[in-house]
Amino acid sequence: MSVLTQYFNTKHNTAPFSQIKIEDYFPAFQEGIALAKAEIDSIVNNQEAPTFENTILAMEFSGEILDRLSSIFFNLNSAETNDEMQKIAQEVSPLLAEFGNDITLNAELFAKIKAVYNQKESLNLNPEQTTLLDKKYKSFSRNGANLAEDKKDRLREIDKELSKLSLQFGENVLAETNNFELHLTDEKDLSGLPEGTIEAARLLAKNQEKEGWIFTLDYPSYVPFLTYADNRELRKKMAIAFGAKGFQKNEFNNEENVLKIAKLRHERANLLGYKTHAHFVLEERMAESPEKVFSFLNDLLAKAKPAAQKEFAELTAFAKELDGIEQLEKWDGAYYSEKLKQQLFNLDDEKLKPYFQLEKVLEGAFTVAKKLYGLTFTEVFDIDKYHEEVTTYEVRDADNNLVSIFYADFFPRKGKRNGAWMTSFKSQYVKDGVNERPHISNVCNFTKPTETKPSLLTFNEVTTLFHEFGHGLHGMLANTTYPSLSGTSVFWDFVELPSQIMENWCYEPEALALFANHYETGEIIPIEYVQKIKESASFQEGIATLRQLSFGLLDMAWHGQDPINITDLKAFETDQFANTQLYPDVKENAMSTAFSHIFQGGYSSGYYSYKWAEVLDADAFEYFQEEGIFNTEVATKFKDNVLSKGGTEHPMTLYKRFRGQEPKPEALLKRAGLL
Repeated sequence: MSVLTQYFNTKHNTAPFSQIKIEDYFPAFQEGIALAKAEIDSIVNNQEAPTFENTILAMEFSGEILDRLSSIFFNLNSAETNDEMQKIAQEVSPLLAEFGNDITLNAELFAKIKAVYNQKESLNLNPEQTTLLDKKYKSFSRNGANLAEDKKDRLREIDKELSKLSLQFGENVLAETNNFELHLTDEKDLSGLPEGTIEAARLLAKNQEKEGWIFTLDYPSYVPFLTYADNRELRKKMAIAFGAKGFQKNEFNNEENVLKIAKLRHERANLLGYKTHAHFVLEERMAESPEKVFSFLNDLLAKAKPAAQKEFAELTAFAKELDGIEQLEKWDGAYYSEKLKQQLFNLDDEKLKPYFQLEKVLEGAFTVAKKLYGLTFTEVFDIDKYHEEVTTYEVRDADNNLVSIFYADFFPRKGKRNGAWMTSFKSQYVKDGVNERPHISNVCNFTKPTETKPSLLTFNEVTTLFHEFGHGLHGMLANTTYPSLSGTSVFWDFVELPSQIMENWCYEPEALALFANHYETGEIIPIEYVQKIKESASFQEGIATLRQLSFGLLDMAWHGQDPINITDLKAFETDQFANTQLYPDVKENAMSTAFSHIFQGGYSSGYYSYKWAEVLDADAFEYFQEEGIFNTEVATKFKDNVLSKGGTEHPMTLYKRFRGQEPKPEALLKRAGLL
């Protein structure tokens, strides 16, 4: 038996990272799949009449070893990968897709589930059991269990192909990100760049034994470069490289992959009796239908577009007055926005960064969680980690019960993908009377400490940390019976509520006072800075909203219609962006070829949910503001009805129980200064 397929004899049953060898994974997956198959077989071969216990519950707790192994492997494939891991992922993904299909297309198993489902009314189930039964039945019916044999075979082929294509898509984006670097040797090219960014670039060059400075397409390098570099030609070079990921005539081109993914998703939806992929996806979302999503996005667009156009005109006039720029290009946006913001608010990231030392901000997030939910975070050193930069914590409640294990992994590395995310190494559930606690991880890419400075965050990175920590709390505070309904296993357009609501605390003086101290003097952030942060929060909110809506509409365009006639990816995109476009198009760039959210992550037909959840979070936070941002009564209601409940009931039911009413978009429009 592999170390990966047995109970981990470790503290709190945490993953034994240091004992895992790369060559362990493939045989462990084979063994895990075999064990899970055996568990399914014993359900199918059970001669007794199908019941909730011997069918639905037995299924829910089958494949535990495989689930745990998959979470470890795929989490590391995102945070600490290498060529061998990626090769294993390519080999394992089709096996897992096939195994998933073996289950959902197993006619005898489905017959048993259907038998239980058909007597649902007489079973006296509680809400959580009812949801579990519905989900299990739908996981079959929505994945082809009612199809004829030949159609089932085609479904299997599609799923195998899709799992390979999305992996390939992601690997191409990562390769394109890693393959580009801007190597500068002339100091005057650094004009405008913050000291910390320059120092990080020098360190990067030093690590490659090169002279000068190296800038990359990783966010901590790319974003400051586009925001501050005075050299317009170099900004252009960086921006074009960033936008050309997967769209260059080389082996990493993603155009074919995108077209194939869109077409296969559509074919799959049709097979299952849905008009489009979006119809299929949205049936299991709060938004319910593509029509509702389009009307939601277009309604916001109507309110945001005039504001965006006005802001863009102001920015254009400002750039012309400042530097005689006749036409604002994409590589000018961040640069002149930052300059205008400084002029209007006299506030820039460089002024704020000294107050946001990473360790302090993390402590601040912990303190907010303590004030709201009574949690304490204690760093521990006897839990295995997959990289020395990871820190590990025990999370306990007011009665000192273990709530969760928390892993924090904050710096960019070669084997780590861009961006920030929350994930789990072990779910929460209740089995044999034991409440198994979850193991939750936050992964980000913040600027590393240098020889002279600790890691100092931009304000945007502060909100990112709070955002991911909000997802983390959703995982940590999970308190459900079944693993598949636990934590962040909720409707996709509800999952961003716990994360986005946390960002609100970053704008509140009362919360900032807890952690925004100058890293050298210890001085608390001046109140006028705090006021300016608040005022500047809605700066260019029209442009930002338009951008988010354009991504949501592009996603719906790929998935809400038959893509059979799309032959030219670039032409299709240009068409879709026509109504939301502010900057001139860049012919060398495409969005879709690196739109990992929808072609690699799980956001296909779901990108709108960021905005959808913003409506929820603004409405929910308004409740906190009315009663006090650390009001424990409101916090307890939020914990009991939202954070701990996972996907056990319909999200609107949970939300109304917390808030007493359905969410209204007014709070969001007010916060964004669009009313």
